[in-house]
Amino acid sequence: MNEAEAFFVGTLGDPFGLVSVPHPHFEGAATLASAYPVSSLTSASTAVAGLALSDLLAVLGWPGRPVTVVRHLADRWFAAPVRPLGWTLPSPWDQIAGDYAARDGWIRLHTNAPRHRAAALAVLGVAADRDAVTAAVGGWFVDELEAAVVAAGGAAAGMRSAHEWTGHPQGVAVAAEPLVRRLEGGRDTADSSWEPAIERPLTGLRVLDLTRVLAGPSATRLLAGLGADVLRIDPPDWDEPAVVLVTGFGKRSARLDARKPEGLERLRALLAGADVVVHGYRPGALATLGLDSSERAQLRPGLVDVSLTAYGQSGPWAGRRGFDSLVQMSAGIADTGMRSAGAGRPVPLPVQALDYATGNLLAAAVLSGLRDRVRGGAGSSWRASLARTAVELERGRAIGPDVVAEPPSCEGREFETGWGPVELLAAPVRVGGVDLAWPHGSYPLGSDEPTW
Repeated sequence: MNEAEAFFVGTLGDPFGLVSVPHPHFEGAATLASAYPVSSLTSASTAVAGLALSDLLAVLGWPGRPVTVVRHLADRWFAAPVRPLGWTLPSPWDQIAGDYAARDGWIRLHTNAPRHRAAALAVLGVAADRDAVTAAVGGWFVDELEAAVVAAGGAAAGMRSAHEWTGHPQGVAVAAEPLVRRLEGGRDTADSSWEPAIERPLTGLRVLDLTRVLAGPSATRLLAGLGADVLRIDPPDWDEPAVVLVTGFGKRSARLDARKPEGLERLRALLAGADVVVHGYRPGALATLGLDSSERAQLRPGLVDVSLTAYGQSGPWAGRRGFDSLVQMSAGIADTGMRSAGAGRPVPLPVQALDYATGNLLAAAVLSGLRDRVRGGAGSSWRASLARTAVELERGRAIGPDVVAEPPSCEGREFETGWGPVELLAAPVRVGGVDLAWPHGSYPLGSDEPTW
């Protein structure tokens, strides 16, 4: 048993009730050096998504489909699956985003969103200049600045050790949660255009994508690769071009303003026509629009409803804004990396592994929810978080480090995108008989109409 198999068995376990699938096969080698078994997490979480697909296929009448994960490809999909051809990919980071030394430790400011940057700068009382921000942060204590930025509507996280996190009220709450929580939904009485086929098992399935940045969009990218009609919805003022380029393959994308009556009615109509909704809003955000979980289930009986949060579903930070890099700071990952490397500043994981691993879990939740709907005729709700995935990564350290090798060269397929030609690597998982492929490249947000 290699370390990826050990991680799969010893940490991720089986939150999806997979009963009719063969054990996954792992080939290739780990390529990501870290204080954590991050390569094992990439491969094990990829395997979970593959197994959930195999289990769905069994219920649909195609049993025993083997699952193979190529480890170096899984690593590359967590790092850089898209290579621009003849041009340069823009940085996904705002000029102010990053780690700063405060009076008693380190804090990370996440300022990619204009409103998050404005909140941080308002608290610090400086202009958007990195030197000015550095000087201003140096006069604050970590906990006080973190609390002030969050209270102002921004996103920040102080660096804590793994030991400190295990004793923190939010760390305690998250560790007590299941890796993926499942709740029973209502009976499936709605029409669906889903027409499964072994090569493209999600053909005709309607997936409403209400997610942003990485974890949720990477999950729905996988669903699009299996044939689903994925429609991403964003508000008029949101953009993330460097990220959408990577996560938008095979999807359609539209904009609407759900704060306006006509936009809200359009969103309700889209929900009523969906088979699946994946959303990454903070807890309660959809409820403020009159679209809480019970209303979503009434709009579309049998809905598979999958949601993501940063810091979990319980505890004092359950409603806090968060991103992969912030959770790494909070949960002790950046501190462990720093200590392991003998460095003088935070050392994060080599890839945004919490995002992409949780994305694989979200995709597995969708596939398992569809399995349950086919088998029992009912929808379901599923909940996951970046912080809970971090718990599994921390537990994985007990298994031992990855044995890392040099990554081999990998070929992919060329696509046209809204930014230029790119090469997309071959998929990191193979499931017997399935053609995991994307019909088109990525395009800017809002390129389509908000309709099925």
